[in-house]
Amino acid sequence: MSYVSWRSLPAMFFDQAANRANRSFLWAKKEGVYRPLTWGETAEQVDLLARALTALGIGREDRVALISENRPEWLIADIAIMSAGAITVPAFTTNTVADHRHILTHSGAKAAILSSRQIARRLLPATLEAPDLKFLISLEPLELTQSHQFRVLSWEEALELGRQAPDTIDETVAGLKRDEVSCFIYTSGTGGTPKGVMLTHGSIMANCEGAYDLLHSFHLGEEVFLSFLPLSHSYEHTAGQFLPIALGAELYYAEGVETLAANMQEVRPTIMTAVPRLYETMHQRLLRGVDKMSGVQKWLFLKAVELGRRNYEQPGSLGPWERLIDWVCERTVRKKVRARFGGRLKAMVSGGAALNYEVGVFFIALGVPLLQGYGQTEASPVISANPPQRIKLRTVGPPLKDVEVKIAEDGEILVRGECVMKGYWRDPESTAKTIIDGWLHTGDIGLVDEEGYIQITDRKKDIIVFSGGDNVSPARVEGFLTLQPEISQAMVYGDKRPNLVAILVPDAEFLTAWAKSRDKPDDLARLAEDPDLIKALSPVVDRVNRDLSSLEKVRRFVIAREPFTIDNGMLTASLKIRRHKIRETYGQALETLYERA
Repeated sequence: MSYVSWRSLPAMFFDQAANRANRSFLWAKKEGVYRPLTWGETAEQVDLLARALTALGIGREDRVALISENRPEWLIADIAIMSAGAITVPAFTTNTVADHRHILTHSGAKAAILSSRQIARRLLPATLEAPDLKFLISLEPLELTQSHQFRVLSWEEALELGRQAPDTIDETVAGLKRDEVSCFIYTSGTGGTPKGVMLTHGSIMANCEGAYDLLHSFHLGEEVFLSFLPLSHSYEHTAGQFLPIALGAELYYAEGVETLAANMQEVRPTIMTAVPRLYETMHQRLLRGVDKMSGVQKWLFLKAVELGRRNYEQPGSLGPWERLIDWVCERTVRKKVRARFGGRLKAMVSGGAALNYEVGVFFIALGVPLLQGYGQTEASPVISANPPQRIKLRTVGPPLKDVEVKIAEDGEILVRGECVMKGYWRDPESTAKTIIDGWLHTGDIGLVDEEGYIQITDRKKDIIVFSGGDNVSPARVEGFLTLQPEISQAMVYGDKRPNLVAILVPDAEFLTAWAKSRDKPDDLARLAEDPDLIKALSPVVDRVNRDLSSLEKVRRFVIAREPFTIDNGMLTASLKIRRHKIRETYGQALETLYERA
């Protein structure tokens, strides 16, 4: 297949739909079974909803909030909003009332489309302080109080209104240009208040074209995607929604993270986007399964990892006997591991955060095609990725097609290209600090090797500077900690202090087994300060410290009262830790560690 350069995202969608009208496109579970919408059926609903939005007063550059879990209606609403000439403002389903209030008021949204009463419970209180809001469209019935002065329509009522409205959408779509804003993606805020990143039609399509160029060696054809990361995040929005459209692929929606393993085996995707946390979890599960294997099975699994790693790190180093064993491992071990991912994956692209090398090489050794990439919302979001023909796991690959990268004098990675955002909405000061002479200042520190591959060494703002002037990378130390089977999550702390301390979240299975062996309650909130649990985890931290430099060693630690989650605000939607939120909750406990020294 060849790639076409379109003028806008709706133009791309309608062009693909016209060529594939009767073919299956969007798949979602109904009554426990995946059922499809064809390209033609999807295009009809997009057209009707866009006409309804126009009839309700939505016009060029108006903002419409979209709050829903991943489902066909998300894509339909997103493209319909853009097809009306308006701007989509996605919001996370996990947002608090305050989050919704900020996004509605800051964006000046004139309307909102939402999927459920559960979302409405946190959205509706926020609408009381959103004077620009004129109406809501909801997939489920809503009950409003008299204080809500806007109109509410059901999804079906909106589509019916579209049937009665004038058909002006073709004209509107034809008038859209690549450099017009298509959406505001509010950053998930690892360090503060989210900003509204203005992405254009062209910036997202440039990302899709770069991804096509990266993946074309896989002989792209009848591709199948499985969407499970939140579509309100720029990574899934581009790579999990618009890339499948650009490729004319089928798109399945996972039921949820908890059912992802089962959905992968049902759907058998050929391409997936994922975040490192998924690989870390699967890595731990596979290793626990190895411990329960019989002698021969366990030996073969570990041998598959060992030889696969050798093949990756030292190509051609296996002798004749080892190649025979590797052939057996390929058919007995790696085939079963790939089956867990559906059995026909061409690529699984890891992004959203740094992938631990040990986790990455583990999956490569087991035959899972894992491509680590790099990006940020301000770049639509993908900047670089490892090409399948030359994977270097300690890097995030070379820049995508038509993306320029250079390293500033202080080591910061700078990016230029059509993928770069138009700026931050209503924040010219931050925009001027972030885009200078056309170069996006990423805030990440790194280098470019002799083959043009980018290596990220740290986040500029996250570098810990000790009271003595030395500095360390917190992400590196946290990566070593979370690689241990007893530790699920970690954050290290020590800025302007003499050394590192940490807050740890024990692995759930480890905690359950440990509590049972000591006849204690399996309750992290009650065990967080238990001296016996601290004593049990101390050798684990000592084990990590053996592989760290003197500056990087974790001197003391506390145990969190609960896991870091999206709901408690300590994880972003892409499952990165929100350091400022964790410090707000546990800062005093961490400071106390220094007082004990």
